[in-house]
This record gives sequence, C-alpha cells and structure tokens, in this order.
Amino acid sequence: MKTYFAPAERCTREKLQEEIRLISCNPVIDGLMKSLSGLIAVLDEQRQVLAVNDTMLKILGYPDANEVLGLRPGEILHCVHAHEEPWGCGTTKSCMTCGAAIAIVSCLEKNKPQDRICVATVIKDGKEIDLCFQVRTYPINFEGHRFLLLFMHDITNQQVWASLERVFFHDINNILSGLMGTSEMLPPDAADHKLVKTLQQLLLRLKNEIDIQRVLSQSKTENYQMVFHQIPIVEVVQELRNFFANHPAAKGKTLTFPLAIPDVCITTDCSLLLRVLTNMVINAFEATGPAGEVKIRINTGEKNIAFTVWNDQPIPENIHLRIFKRHFSTKPGDGRGIGTFSMKLFGEDFLKGKVDFTSSVQDGTVFRFTLPRVSA
Repeated sequence: MKTYFAPAERCTREKLQEEIRLISCNPVIDGLMKSLSGLIAVLDEQRQVLAVNDTMLKILGYPDANEVLGLRPGEILHCVHAHEEPWGCGTTKSCMTCGAAIAIVSCLEKNKPQDRICVATVIKDGKEIDLCFQVRTYPINFEGHRFLLLFMHDITNQQVWASLERVFFHDINNILSGLMGTSEMLPPDAADHKLVKTLQQLLLRLKNEIDIQRVLSQSKTENYQMVFHQIPIVEVVQELRNFFANHPAAKGKTLTFPLAIPDVCITTDCSLLLRVLTNMVINAFEATGPAGEVKIRINTGEKNIAFTVWNDQPIPENIHLRIFKRHFSTKPGDGRGIGTFSMKLFGEDFLKGKVDFTSSVQDGTVFRFTLPRVSA
C-alpha cells in the first residue's frame, strides 16, 4: 500500500463496527460530544471516524452520522487532496504538510496531545474554498483500545482579518514612506515654510502612530521598540497645539494650555507620550458639549511630571471601574473602548507611569498621567 505520509491500512468492517459500538456506549464520550463546542470527532488508530458531534454534521452538511463513520477527517471535510491517492486521507503528498494530519499522526506516535494549525482547501457547494482550523488531538484509552479525540475550531475569519491587517500595515507604511520622502523634497523657501514643517511633523507622527497601532492590535509589548530621548516640555505642548489646531473633536470648543510652560525636559518615548496625551484630550473633547472647554495642566516635581486634562462633565459612578477595560465604551458601535484602554496600556505597561482619573458632579473629570522625568 503506497503512502507518502501516514499508514494506509484501514480496519476491517467487523472491527470498525466493534469500535463504533464501544464509543457509542461510553457516557463520558457522549457527554463530551454534546457539551463542547466546535467540530469534534473520535478516531481510531487507523484515523477513521467513529463518532462526530451534531455541530460537525450540521456545518459539513451531513444529515446522518452514518454517512461519515469509517471515513477519515479529510474525506468528511471534502478536502481536495483526500482522494489523490487510492488509500485516501493521510496518504497523499499534500498530507505531509497538513496540520490536521500531522497532529493526528504525532498524537498516535507520542501518545500525547498535539496542537496544530490546519489550512485546508475543501469543496463546498461545488466550489473550492480555503478554511483554517485550530486542531487539537488527545489520546484516550479504555477497554484495551486506544482512540483519539479530534477537536477542530474554525478560525478562518480570524486568520483572514489578521492577514488583511498585516497587508494594511505593510501597504500604508509604504504610502507614508513615499509621502515623507516627497515632503522632504519641498523647497525650504516654500510659500509657507511653517506649514511645510508642520506637515512633515504630522507625517512622522502618523508613521509612529501606525507602528504603535500594530502593537495595540496585537497586545504584544515586545513588538514595539521604544526610543527614549530627552524632550523639552514646551515641545510636547507645541505638538499638542499643532495636533488639535484643526482636529474635528475640537471644533467649536476651546483647548486651554498653561500660561507658563515648565522649562524642564523629560526623557521618554515621545510617540507613546503623545499617544497617551492626545487620547486623554480627545476623550475630554468627546465628553464636552458645544462651546465647552478642555484644560491641560502640567505639574512638575523633582522626579515626576504629571499631565492633567480636565472637562466639566462627570463620569457616571457605575462605569468608573470599567473605564480602562478594553472594548468597553459608553458610545454605540463596534470597535469602541480603545482610547482609554490605550492610555493605560502605553502609559503604564510601556512608559511605567500611572494613569488615573477623578470625577464628580462638582469638579468635573480629570484624567492624570504621572510618569518619571527619566523613563528609560
């Protein structure tokens, strides 16, 4: 029997029926099949299906479990490679790189649970489609037989979105690089050199924001390389002035800065610092009514510096404890709850500062970001 990967042999009809009977009479297996979500199957040592849960039958379009018993996983999934060799699933050249086949064979060989990602091209409604599964195999033994529990969780949508996200970050960085290069070629004696310089600063800021956003979407701190340098506080304030000069959130409202800016410097990652501060200000503007005011204040100490952002609207007490939770928002729509979450993430996990707030009807709401004068 020719095979390129897993053993080709299948069990006899009599043995298959005996195995199916053993599995169907086992209350533990029956409970697992009924209680766990996702696609679940029980396989024998020849990788043949002895039982499947209703979810698998429904998703794969089988009206009766009897139609799949004795088949192998790729055969019930309608994998395009399952019948490339006479002995079916597991024996073809493509099976050598199949995550599900590798997980099953490794589990049988090592008698230990195995996890793999399986990307399968299957036939559905007469068309070829690509599916992606998180696969886990688990060996079980009873009554002198060894079986495998096969769990398959469809992660196709997650993988598609992850791929689109990677493509987006890659392509938008290419566009930004082109824009930054073009802006640097503008003549220094352009009609309004100040606007040109502001444009260049905003483009650089946008590039840094995209790098940070990649980290935020993944929540992996090790992927962002922080760059610490000394920044005068007056430059931080000027960046905020430029950013909110024409920002939609500030339209019809007033942003007030301190009359005297502290003549001190802070050593930190400027992009992350500005990310925290702009989110604090945007959050305040969104809570402020038309013609309202948002105030920025800066307090310096020997070792720390504190930025505060005030608006006159109180935060209801019932949401105080959830204000920094990811995905939590008082505003409608998907994808909310990132602003306050990112304040906490970048301000504390990255810059090792402290982000907190106070809120009352009498005093309004103050978000405070306190961080060391030297963060590196």
